[in-house]
Amino acid sequence: MELQLEYFLLLAAALFCIGIYGLINSRNAVRVLMSIELLLNAVNLNLMAFSNYLDADAKGQVFSVFVITIAAAEAAVGLAIVLAIYRNRDTIDMEQFNLLKW
Repeated sequence: MELQLEYFLLLAAALFCIGIYGLINSRNAVRVLMSIELLLNAVNLNLMAFSNYLDADAKGQVFSVFVITIAAAEAAVGLAIVLAIYRNRDTIDMEQFNLLKW
């Protein structure tokens, strides 16, 4: 039994909605980074599904590898920024990131 495209799209939409919900409602910086990772994984799932069903070439897989690379770089830089702010402010609450205010 082969899975249809709609199942992959529904799963990706659910992941994307969970990521958006976490991005909007979270005050913790680590949760925000995890929500962004969920958003990128939903995009990857869409790329792979459409590549499997519509494209004879491997263009979707190539774009997916690029998205995974960008996500890894984003996670590394984001966690470095969060650690630097935590060392200065002793909190990772998004409401208290007022380093650029006078």
